[in-house]
Amino acid sequence: MRALKGQVQHYDWGSTDAIPAILGIRPDGTPWAEYWLGAHPKAPSTLPDGTPLDQWLTHHPDELGAASREVFGDRLPFLLKILSADHALSIQAHPSRKQAEKGFAAENKAGVPLNAPDRIFRDDWPKPEMIVALTDFDVLCGFRDPSLSVVLLSGLGEVDGLNEVLAPLSHNGGLATLVAAVLSGDGDVTAVVEGVVSASRAYLNDGADEDVRSLATTAVELWEDHPGDPSILVALLMNRVRLAPGQQIHLGAGTMHAYLSGTGVEIMANSDNVLRGGLTSKYVDVKALLDHANMTPEPCVAEYAEQVSSGIGRYRTEFPEFRLWELKSHDDTLALPAAELGRILLVTEGQLVAHWGTTNCELSSGQSAWLSAGDKVMVSGQGRGFLASAGIGAP
Repeated sequence: MRALKGQVQHYDWGSTDAIPAILGIRPDGTPWAEYWLGAHPKAPSTLPDGTPLDQWLTHHPDELGAASREVFGDRLPFLLKILSADHALSIQAHPSRKQAEKGFAAENKAGVPLNAPDRIFRDDWPKPEMIVALTDFDVLCGFRDPSLSVVLLSGLGEVDGLNEVLAPLSHNGGLATLVAAVLSGDGDVTAVVEGVVSASRAYLNDGADEDVRSLATTAVELWEDHPGDPSILVALLMNRVRLAPGQQIHLGAGTMHAYLSGTGVEIMANSDNVLRGGLTSKYVDVKALLDHANMTPEPCVAEYAEQVSSGIGRYRTEFPEFRLWELKSHDDTLALPAAELGRILLVTEGQLVAHWGTTNCELSSGQSAWLSAGDKVMVSGQGRGFLASAGIGAP
């Protein structure tokens, strides 16, 4: 068991103060978008002597645990983050393992450098993920039923050209047709989106229907951050969900999504494969996104952790790369699960003390520790935290 220090990512959509507040650091005015904890080579966490965690695990792979190594080799299969957004992230999706392996091999064969701006597959891993809200957290996730989208958009009032743009939604497979046309820039979609935004502003003045108001809010917020971006219309076809603190959603391969605002703890497979379609200044490949996206409408359901013992809740997910638990201690002593796997312990409120043998590790808000496989750690104190491990071999 050793203390662990993460790395900050300063993306332009990030909040300036939420992550510094958790870490106990004075804000410097720059956006602190993500705080990474793990062994990703782009930004590995470090141990107290400065050794990057990925290098340490290369020489001490037994600390990952036998079940994890059997499936994932000598690589930590998950990446844990604190994420805080003041502005919307891109509309995006992630590949399956088979898709990632195929795409990575194809780009390697084509000679596309790993650091090229237009590189899509930067590794051969999938990137399922889960976000757990620390504050109210707004997210777009998957597509609602197209007939309901037509009703909601019509509720804004008359918008020139909108009915014509939405016409494909009345046919089987029309959602995919419309999304492809909008993201590819076919026709004068931008003018229609601008009309939708104008109607949304008017509706927010006196409109009463809460579902239409939610859609109108999305349109206005996204236009303010990305004026003229036609992909806003795609965003308006997606489910908008507000997570309450403690709730999670998890996203499998192909699920289109965009985080809008809020602070949360995110866990994902240890990958950097992102397929983007809009709402971003980064490289967009519409064909790649649509080739991998799931266009089947389905609801986006938020869930709380399932209590497995006093002070410990487990977040449900079917992904083999990760498992996440929520820890709450009020002067209790908690026996941490998954002792046969390498784990990361993160404190987000108060103070927790981790005990293993004769070693104690005091962790305040924002501090974390690496727990080796075999470390049967107990936690006490007054605080809240999260424990991450591989999903394979975890209870």
